[in-house]
Amino acid sequence: MKRVAIYLRVSTSKQDTDNQRRELEAVAKRSGWDVVRVYEDAGISGAKGRDKRPGLDAMLKAVNAREFDMVAAWSVDRLGRSLTDLLGILQGLHDKGVDLFLHQQGLDTSTTAGKAMFQMLGVFAEFERGIIRERVNAGLARAKAKGTKLGRRTVKPAIEARIRELKADGMGILKIGRTVGVGTSVVQRVISG
Repeated sequence: MKRVAIYLRVSTSKQDTDNQRRELEAVAKRSGWDVVRVYEDAGISGAKGRDKRPGLDAMLKAVNAREFDMVAAWSVDRLGRSLTDLLGILQGLHDKGVDLFLHQQGLDTSTTAGKAMFQMLGVFAEFERGIIRERVNAGLARAKAKGTKLGRRTVKPAIEARIRELKADGMGILKIGRTVGVGTSVVQRVISG
């Protein structure tokens, strides 16, 4: 029986990994795999490195210890968005004799075709991220050219002083925001600044 680790990741705190987990556990059951551990990074971008993704880091340490035979993930973009990172992860798995299964792509790197396909998917994931970055930068440049002021709005000195005064009086951040008529992030920024 193949020992499998499942890796789950979502980019924002408003999402959850339940669907990924349910589908991957169903695949494992159908395939006769023994799920030995589930690793999760919730609310963390795939563009973040291993040092900012504790679930991925723990999983890769377990790969080095050969605690399982395969890693199962929902999709290639759950592992990472940079071709360099993806290939590094694949190489790390390959060096330890650990295969990779990607549900959405129907990819199994225990086959030669699966290894080749994984590398091509990594190229497309990086390409897509580059296109998105270019569109965002073009949109920001267009807005700036039209005279739109980018960045956070400044807080008027009188409001800033009132926020500090209310905080000094012991009022909580949420109540200060309601009293002054600003969001809690503005209150936190003023207090910490």
